[in-house]
Amino acid sequence: MKRRDFFKKTTLATVATGVGVSSASAKDKNGNIKEQAKRGKDNWYQVGEGKKGVPSRHKKVSYEVVVVGAGIAGICAAVAAARTGAKTVLINDRPVLGGNASSEIRVTVNGVMHLKNKHKIERETGIVEELLIENWHYNPQESYPVWDHVVYDFVTREKNLDVMLNTQALDTSTKNNKISDILCWQSTTETYYTIEGKMFCDCSGDGLMAAQSGAEYRTGREGKSEFNESFAPDNADGWQMGASVMMITKDMGRPVKYFPPKFMIPYEADKMNKRRIKHFKEGYWWVELGSDYDIIADYEENRHKLLGYMHGVWDHVKNSGKYPGSENIVLDWVGSFPGRRESRRFMGDHILSQTEMQNNKQFEDAVAYGGWSFDEHCPGGIENPSEPPSYFHARFDEVYQVPFRSLYSKNIENLMFAGRNVSVTHVALSSTRIQATCGLMGQAIGTAAKLCIDNKWSPRDLANKDIASLQEQLLRDDVYIPKRPANDKNNLAKQASSIIASSTRSGDSQLLVNGISRDVGDVVHHWESEGKNAEVLLEWEKSVSISQLELKGDTNLRRNMMMHKNPDKNAKQVTAVPPELLKDFTVEVRVNGQWKEVAKVEDNLTRLVKLSFDATNTTGVKLKLKDTWGADNIRLYEVRLYS
Repeated sequence: MKRRDFFKKTTLATVATGVGVSSASAKDKNGNIKEQAKRGKDNWYQVGEGKKGVPSRHKKVSYEVVVVGAGIAGICAAVAAARTGAKTVLINDRPVLGGNASSEIRVTVNGVMHLKNKHKIERETGIVEELLIENWHYNPQESYPVWDHVVYDFVTREKNLDVMLNTQALDTSTKNNKISDILCWQSTTETYYTIEGKMFCDCSGDGLMAAQSGAEYRTGREGKSEFNESFAPDNADGWQMGASVMMITKDMGRPVKYFPPKFMIPYEADKMNKRRIKHFKEGYWWVELGSDYDIIADYEENRHKLLGYMHGVWDHVKNSGKYPGSENIVLDWVGSFPGRRESRRFMGDHILSQTEMQNNKQFEDAVAYGGWSFDEHCPGGIENPSEPPSYFHARFDEVYQVPFRSLYSKNIENLMFAGRNVSVTHVALSSTRIQATCGLMGQAIGTAAKLCIDNKWSPRDLANKDIASLQEQLLRDDVYIPKRPANDKNNLAKQASSIIASSTRSGDSQLLVNGISRDVGDVVHHWESEGKNAEVLLEWEKSVSISQLELKGDTNLRRNMMMHKNPDKNAKQVTAVPPELLKDFTVEVRVNGQWKEVAKVEDNLTRLVKLSFDATNTTGVKLKLKDTWGADNIRLYEVRLYS
């Protein structure tokens, strides 16, 4: 029997006989947990109590926002929802957070890079940037297992947010086109969870939960004519971009032999078009396999083959005699869990396409942006060696917008998506799938969830009735929306009669309230001091009540800051907290002609700083900016004040 046939037939047999845990075997036709799933056959004698019993293995819990999948998209969605005050749960089927970016797979948290303009980079801010800065602060050794724990600390310390690991969302209860609850299986506790919610976010990539709800989705490649995409194939087909395994090596300082495992598949170098071995430190992303029908069903077969192909590449490096520089190099880590690029794409009210992205279409409901090139991996992956491993079809002159209508389901009223499963074409996905871009989508839907709940709206209602409220909150929370300035009428800083800085090296202090919190192209939107220990003074002709201050500092958004598997790739970035970032400052308000300190910040790690203090009537607020993490001057992009 061929290996592909073996996997397909045994998978079908498992479902048919009810072996293992599956959504089909867990619930009856009324949506109740079946008796066999309740452990009714469990023969347990508890010696401490001297009794026989049945363990309790089914629990029901309720949340406002339920996020399934804890990759970068899901993390940003869950944290954003929790920060709005929504009671939120983040569910992940793996023991670590991070998804493709975790230590299990080790995909770099790339973002907008390689733009055709002179700046090339337009780095993402918001929650995804917070994570990256914290990692350099707490993990300067660039350890992926430590990165897992940086992410875990970041998520679990968030108020209003619970985290469930080793938990698979199996089934969904849907009525009148709305999800009421989902059924999950936590393998470590052998427990079924029924999780009720008001808004559901599927950020899991494969999207089993969303698929079980009845949400419409598609797989495969659209033909050229459907969306007028020049990079699409002439005719539609079932191909999906493949999954990859990676590896990392280390230098032993002495020659070490390599003995390949029996499952190794030889690397045929003479057949590999552009799959070249250029270094030994980390790689190789092109050890990849796609699928022409159902990449989810093919996962285990492809995983086995990918491990064989990876060891085949390394066997060629070590034992072909063509790479004498590899004598001292050994494998230190090889991924066992392939990272997937594409499977289901769920359909929203809009399907974002190549043409719209290239033409930089402006969307009234824009909530995120991207700019990675059209990086479409070839059908078949390493088993299609006559083709290059990836078609870098085109780069962008500037970033493109992602509309909110591509981030929610067209037919399930309380379901949203973020990550590689959103409403885009196959070609568009070749750009939008990048980790930091997925994070921006996640923050958008997490923020939207609470707005929908508070207004008793569906995401479609939000898109049609008040998309500005979502955009304004995202802008306030340091998400950049291209060509969409902030216009928050409640921001008292915009009403100040004067804004005066103690010194100015570049920009203008008036730009701190213009609604654009980064430089765009060559256009300046900042104020920068001449040296440290600078001050910014805001004054009003009439007294105002102030209890909140928010500011956005500088983290140099034209420079990368992600961790690499290969540290040599960090040469052009700072592997620490950005030196430009504001580190220490105080806030003073004028009361009866006297200055009173109301807030003090030391060792700040975030570009966006939000402070709350007792409400004070004042005609003046003074920012005393003391120090950075290394830069000689202090730069700010925005100041906001609220009562």
